[in-house]
Amino acid sequence: MSSTENQGAGARLLAWVDARFPLTKMFNEHAAEYYAPKNFNFWYYFGVLSLVVLVIQLVTGIFLTMNYKPSAADAFASVEYIMRDVQWGWLIRYMHSTGASAFFVVVYLHMFRALLYGSYKPPRELLWIFGMLIYLVLMGEAFMGYLLPWGQMSYWGAQVIVSLFGAIPVIGDSLVEFIRGDFYISDITLNRFFALHVIALPLVLIFLVVAHILALHEVGSNNPDGVEIKNVKGPDGKPLDGIAFHPYYSVKDTAGLAVFLMAFSAVVFFAPEMGGYFLEHANFEPANAMKTPEHIAPVWYFTPFYAILRAVPDKLGGVVMMGGAILLLFLLPWLDRSPVRSIRYRGWMYKLPLALFTVSFIALGYLGMQPATPVYTNLARLATFIYFAFFLLLPWLSKADKTKPVPERVTYHA
Repeated sequence: MSSTENQGAGARLLAWVDARFPLTKMFNEHAAEYYAPKNFNFWYYFGVLSLVVLVIQLVTGIFLTMNYKPSAADAFASVEYIMRDVQWGWLIRYMHSTGASAFFVVVYLHMFRALLYGSYKPPRELLWIFGMLIYLVLMGEAFMGYLLPWGQMSYWGAQVIVSLFGAIPVIGDSLVEFIRGDFYISDITLNRFFALHVIALPLVLIFLVVAHILALHEVGSNNPDGVEIKNVKGPDGKPLDGIAFHPYYSVKDTAGLAVFLMAFSAVVFFAPEMGGYFLEHANFEPANAMKTPEHIAPVWYFTPFYAILRAVPDKLGGVVMMGGAILLLFLLPWLDRSPVRSIRYRGWMYKLPLALFTVSFIALGYLGMQPATPVYTNLARLATFIYFAFFLLLPWLSKADKTKPVPERVTYHA
């Protein structure tokens, strides 16, 4: 069969599918005819990378469940079996554990880019809300999965975090018992978390990711200048400062993906534990309800909020502050009253607080991994104050900030 005949057969098959399913229409709408600003920079890689890591987690997770046994008696041994006896099991497990940390790395950078360029400002408020819901579900997914190896840190970390709900007045004790499914962390808790981690939360996560992408393509992508490219169109109705996502950005993102996969592979093959930050040393011991680890701390991506929790002497106050730290992120589109989006055209009254906020978040992440000594606790209180001050002062600082004139079209340097 000639190449012409092959092409003809392919075209006929595509036409047959298009008559029954909008395949070409969807591809054009979301890729070939979706116009993105031509001045995307380094910060715009992390959205695509988040999607790639999600796929890695889903695929490796499916293979892990084929050999994992969700019971208190067998969970730890089944993980060891995967690591030692299942063909390529060690690679699948390390890809999944590294992928969990990689997911939060790219998501945190993706969120920071939104803070830099005002990607949460109108008309993208719902896009931001969907993104924050993804972040919230991702935290739940990571926490549920954290218990499954049934190691020492898994067990005691879950014990500490679940017990926090007991601080809620009236319903606290009943809520803790409901989450555990028992009077203590047990086989029932493990089964419950397994079901949520493998079925319920991934379904919610996939739905939110689809909603996030649909919302993005409805309002259009923001850019480093914070200029709406839809406002300036050519005679053909296409944005003058936009280029088709495919093939231009699909090729560019492929280059960024290659760099990311090299870094990802380096961690998987040479430092999967990352010195105890990705896989804690205590988790290589089976869970023992009679032996408490010397220092209980969550994985690094939870430690900023754990540090906020420990910085407050009162347990209920700590839980409220920890929840408030996440809730304030949801309110960001309404707290920021600046007339411009991008940090390029903002003044020091936004740039300085954002820098302090970034430093405080990183500091909280570090302090949450350290023992609760008086010095570390006081530093955590200072960092917590800066964290909350950024959001609480933002309505006044962003409104009073002296901004620069925003160009009508995007600035671009080849």
